[in-house]
Amino acid sequence: MTGWPRALRRGLALFPAFGILTGLFFVPIALLFAVSFWSVKSYRLVPGFSPDAYARTFSFYGPLFISTMLIAAAVALLCVTVGFVFAYGARFRSGRYGDLFILATMITLFGGYLVKIYSWKAILSANGILNSALIWLGLVDAPVTWFIFNRGAVIVALAHFLLPFAILPIYSALRNVPDITLEAARDLGASPWATLVRVVLPQCKAGLVAAFAICFLSAAGDYVTPMFLGGGSGIMLGQFIVSEFSTRFNWPVGAAMSFSLMGVSALVIAAVWLAIVGRRG
Repeated sequence: MTGWPRALRRGLALFPAFGILTGLFFVPIALLFAVSFWSVKSYRLVPGFSPDAYARTFSFYGPLFISTMLIAAAVALLCVTVGFVFAYGARFRSGRYGDLFILATMITLFGGYLVKIYSWKAILSANGILNSALIWLGLVDAPVTWFIFNRGAVIVALAHFLLPFAILPIYSALRNVPDITLEAARDLGASPWATLVRVVLPQCKAGLVAAFAICFLSAAGDYVTPMFLGGGSGIMLGQFIVSEFSTRFNWPVGAAMSFSLMGVSALVIAAVWLAIVGRRG
């Protein structure tokens, strides 16, 4: 085998990994994409080729697509903003304790997803911690009901859960920013704001886009958080995708909604990439 071409040897070495990836990811995705063009008759899947599922998706769920994208974008922007401030402080302002802050960030990932959702429900509900504190302080006479079961509650809970996933890629990108470039900017008379905008940010664009993409995609596809905290105004598309697959047994529409959500999300991520990384200078 030592006499084989180098490219062939590399291909053979990677073949098991590509085989597993193909069997566990690409094949199921391809099958689900084919199902999105099928139809349902008498609760049975009928193979065929019809765009009816996609037509139903955008005609019935168009406004919900927009709402889901807005919630996901708000979550991603909030996570990137807060995550950058935290990562910047850990990288440039915390000295030798910076790694401890990142370790604390990673420890928060061990908390269960449902535990965090129920924690926010306990905080924001009518009988929750926040209302109890407001009543005890005498700021309100009755529990405030608009803290929960709306888009704001969904955004806050999702941002809390996804924030570590934004901090880590941003911090990784900031680690590649040489300290000498910041010192050179200060020596040349650049203000802290100018140093941040013209020196730091251009060198961590990829990290910012990665953080945005992770948080946006995770938020756009989520259905558990809006189910527990969203109420009527915080409904997201993922809840209806689950409903189409489970209770309605309309797999073509559920598959069409899934791929439509993937396509729209990919367009958003591509637009953000072009706007940030694709810009010259």
